[in-house]
Amino acid sequence: HGNARIISIFNQKGGVGKTTTTINLGAALAELGRRVLLVDFDPQGGLSLGLGVNAHSLPLENTVYHALMDPSADIQQIVLKSSVAGLDFLPASRDLGAAESKLPSEIGGQQFLKRALSTLKDDYDIILIDCQPTMGQLTVNALVASHEVIVPLQCEYFALEGLGKLLNTIKSIQKIHNPELDIEGLLLTMYDSRLRLSNQVVEEVQKHFNDMVFETIIQRNVKLSEAPSFGESIINYDATSKGATNYLHLAQEIIKKNSK
Repeated sequence: HGNARIISIFNQKGGVGKTTTTINLGAALAELGRRVLLVDFDPQGGLSLGLGVNAHSLPLENTVYHALMDPSADIQQIVLKSSVAGLDFLPASRDLGAAESKLPSEIGGQQFLKRALSTLKDDYDIILIDCQPTMGQLTVNALVASHEVIVPLQCEYFALEGLGKLLNTIKSIQKIHNPELDIEGLLLTMYDSRLRLSNQVVEEVQKHFNDMVFETIIQRNVKLSEAPSFGESIINYDATSKGATNYLHLAQEIIKKNSK
């Protein structure tokens, strides 16, 4: 146990299912016996809200911003327990947005999240970082701290648009800052088997990226979109739903990949 794999969940497009994936993949991994930490690294605080915490009302020193910007921060004090056994998280509030302008002027500013997480690595098997949908300083910090990236893609028009640019960005971070950064996989989300378009997108992505695409496809699921408003993961909200089954499959796939 310990020495966590750190995985960023990132796409510079919004609305592709990043936060949904971070929460539910995290809960599924915890369900399979892994100790998991989620990092809310989006000033919107959506991950925290989806776990039932409005981090915008927390004092600044109880949020990930404090851990990021203050090397003397006791990060253990910031970690919150979720309602899922084995699933903890670091909450984010709007204040995190301020880091965007402060980080570039700090020496080694790209490494701050890596430094903050280093003391936690032994407490967890997997750390998932929910990135904001822009390629700014925060996302660079997340990618520098990570071993892998999962890129969620929505099964809709233009799913592949901007993907080439995204992959190049990841390559350049790999080259300059983090040689061990890999793409763990592209994850197809919001799939609707009744739509011809959904099926075309799946075919196109699999054709272009074959091995890079997760076998698991996350289907559109009403329960999945309801769960966050109850502050629950899909596993807790409705364990029999398609969404829960999909994320458990994904968790198994990731455990298999990482044990190679």
